[in-house]
Amino acid sequence: MSELPIPFNKPFLTGNEAKYIAQAHRLAQLAGDGYFTEKCHLWLEQYFNCPKALLTHSCTAALEMAALLAEVGQGDEVIMPSFTFVSTANAFVLRGATPVFIDIRKDTMNLDENLVEDAITPRTKAIVAVHYAGVGCEMKKLADLAEKHNILLIEDAAQALGAFYDDRPLGTLGHLATFSFHETKNIISGEGGALVINDERFIERAEILREKGTNRTKFRRAEIDKYSWVDIGSSFLPGEIIAAFLYAQLEQAESITKERLVLWNQYHEALDDLVNAGKLRRPIVPGNCKHNAHLYYILLNSSKIREGVLKKLQSTGINAVFHYVPLHSSPAGEKYCRVHGAMKNTETLSGRLIRLPLWIGLDSQQRILEGLESVL
Repeated sequence: MSELPIPFNKPFLTGNEAKYIAQAHRLAQLAGDGYFTEKCHLWLEQYFNCPKALLTHSCTAALEMAALLAEVGQGDEVIMPSFTFVSTANAFVLRGATPVFIDIRKDTMNLDENLVEDAITPRTKAIVAVHYAGVGCEMKKLADLAEKHNILLIEDAAQALGAFYDDRPLGTLGHLATFSFHETKNIISGEGGALVINDERFIERAEILREKGTNRTKFRRAEIDKYSWVDIGSSFLPGEIIAAFLYAQLEQAESITKERLVLWNQYHEALDDLVNAGKLRRPIVPGNCKHNAHLYYILLNSSKIREGVLKKLQSTGINAVFHYVPLHSSPAGEKYCRVHGAMKNTETLSGRLIRLPLWIGLDSQQRILEGLESVL
């Protein structure tokens, strides 16, 4: 009998998700901004020690809200890495702005903070720091640059809940931060996201944008006697079923991170021999960063070797996968964005990267490791 396939991801349940969903139904409010949404907001605000956190139906929605709050438009520019998910760029392209791609660092796969200032022009409105694999960008230098040039610093922290930079949670170091609760993330709700607001000047408008451009949130707090359409906006909030599921996960966020770190460390230690033989490179985490074990990746010596390894693993039922195709090389990237400087690291590293299965309950790491050893 052949061995069972090993999926790349398997969504984790804490055990309270169905209970809380049933409770949301009993409370007779399944539309957004009910009891569990408020519980999630409070949890996030306490965790981040931020003035406001708002649930959204996805991290994409949170990024689109960030672009609206940044008031970018035609002719404006936003600096970001090309090695990121399409939503990072698309949120700003939708407003008419131009993403400006810079290269990434060899060690962390994050945007190279030393290349940012040279890319800043009078049209630059924001820097978007993408914390790849839950490892923080060099936020001190980015924050200093944002202050020096009077531009916004936005954290795309989709992968970073539970990770830290200089003992501060990622998501607390920019003016705005966005998070994902997609089923592939550590803390999940199927689909879902959040906008964390660290600069109070954005709070009131964020609430309006999220509620379809109305001041309904003020009405719900009894601050006004009726609500009306006052600004542009969209329906960015999730329903209560999503929020109920998410709250069950947030309650166990610390233990979820700890369990994932065990698996991450087991991969890291077991790969010593292949690293010493020069067959691959493991993730590098700077000393001032504490990651959240969002994913475990390896870098092989060439894209050709990666192709062969992926095929071999897939043929034995191990669902290891590559990651982003750099946005600057995509058809839409070429149309809507521009590149500043050489993209050597982005182009070479992205073609060599493989993500290994990592999910709570994974008990097949030895088989995955043996699969790697058999082909390298």
